[in-house]
Amino acid sequence: MTRVLGKSGMRRITVLVAATAAVVAVAVVGFVAGRAQKAKDPAQVAMQAKAEEPALVTGSTSQRQISPPPSSQSSAPAPALALPSGPATIPTPQRTNMAAAAPAPACPGNPDALGVSRVVEIDTAGGPGFGFEQFKAHDFLTANEVVLTFDDGPWPGNTPAVLAALAAQCVKATFFPIGKHATWHPEILKLVAEQGHTVGSHTWSHADLARKSFADAKDEIEKGISAVTMSSGRLLAPFFRFPALRQTPELTAYLAERNIGIFSTDLDSFDFKLKKPELVIASVMTKLKKLGKGIVLMHDFQHATAQALPELLIQLKANGYKVVHLKPKDMLATLPQYDAVLAKVQTGQTVDGRPTAAIVRTISGYAN
Repeated sequence: MTRVLGKSGMRRITVLVAATAAVVAVAVVGFVAGRAQKAKDPAQVAMQAKAEEPALVTGSTSQRQISPPPSSQSSAPAPALALPSGPATIPTPQRTNMAAAAPAPACPGNPDALGVSRVVEIDTAGGPGFGFEQFKAHDFLTANEVVLTFDDGPWPGNTPAVLAALAAQCVKATFFPIGKHATWHPEILKLVAEQGHTVGSHTWSHADLARKSFADAKDEIEKGISAVTMSSGRLLAPFFRFPALRQTPELTAYLAERNIGIFSTDLDSFDFKLKKPELVIASVMTKLKKLGKGIVLMHDFQHATAQALPELLIQLKANGYKVVHLKPKDMLATLPQYDAVLAKVQTGQTVDGRPTAAIVRTISGYAN
């Protein structure tokens, strides 16, 4: 006997069929997903990615060799990357985010900065000379490379402004301070050294050494070295520049005995004559365009240079020039006899070095 279902019965059957189909679909999806999970476990994927990730190559520019000979390059295969022991973990978004793993910019706050492209170490044994205006033996700069040097500081206002411009572009330079100026403004000279610039020397009083006797010229050199060392609170680079680039064979021989390198220049900005920042910039850029590279001589003593430097660094970058920073292989020790001489001539000092309590004492009444 066949029963005829009403409308309500048909609706119940339709609902039951739909529910059954949904259960079957969920089971099928779960089965497929389980097989995929078994085939490609996230932990295995993470370990595989780690194994295939290329190793990062690190180092410093000071260790980089220029055009190393083929024999110095190892042909041995790179060692296999060791996988971490223990259970692998699924990488978090922070670990897999390439932007988060990228190195910090070379110049924080200024990704377009000029910066330093290369650091070179100078071995000053035997007193080598640099700068083609006077010395032709050592050509260590490649096309578009420049070395920035500053003479005659430290000086209030001007030297701090030069330091600020260099810091804004993450550039390092070499300074040749005058001994007297260093004793007058040791706090400024300390800033130069603390900010990572190389500090050499430039005599005690900026005297023309070619016009002095050998003994007096030697005193000028050594007093300057002692003054800058004592004022900066650290040993100097064995780098020396003659005032007005005026040298004699006897003095260059003496510097060779002291293992002090002599720095001339490839191009002189003549900032001490030009006196206007726009002229200083034009002078440097015009000469660099002609020479293509070089050691640049400027003066942090000159106000025009302090004003010109921010724009000059921008123009160096825009024209494709790269800064090379000089560092010494060894540091320069002062001579004790000149340290003693300098202690006597410093402002407010006498030969007597006793403490006040050993000199002044109360013999009557009360000390306030």
